[in-house]
Amino acid sequence: MSVAFSQGGAEMSHPLSPHAQKVQVALRTLGFPHEVIELSQTTRSAAEAAQAIGCKVGEIAKSLIFRGRRTKKAILVIASGPNRVNEKKIGELLSEPVKMADVEFVRQKTGFTVGAVPPIAHRERLDTIIDRDLLQFEEIWAAAGTPNAVFRLSPADLIKMTDGRIAPVK
Repeated sequence: MSVAFSQGGAEMSHPLSPHAQKVQVALRTLGFPHEVIELSQTTRSAAEAAQAIGCKVGEIAKSLIFRGRRTKKAILVIASGPNRVNEKKIGELLSEPVKMADVEFVRQKTGFTVGAVPPIAHRERLDTIIDRDLLQFEEIWAAAGTPNAVFRLSPADLIKMTDGRIAPVK
């Protein structure tokens, strides 16, 4: 599949890399029309993504993986770009202390690398918490499987595609 994206007047069309393609297929399978785009700049951090896209950092929906300390279960927290996730607050929501997952755990549970984890298309179903601060935006941007792939969506679409629950996370 190829996608076209106009940035600064220049239209780019190219085949998606395998991980970005996996996210694109997942979007279609879930019934969403969103298009994955791969940019020439990295989108590994929220600030880099916002700069590459030309949006506010708050409009970046960053996917962070946490690990339950007792159950060892993976938890996906989708936070607004500038927000630092409060692990204690997430633990209280889940009735289990959590910690940020290490790189290998993230890859094992999601199939993606840190800095490229999308909100969907993971190896296993993840309990998902969505930062309520994302709801203030009409559109947001999420990672799409590589350090430079993203897709645009609405907060309502994010909730629907992840079956995530809304909560304050900072």
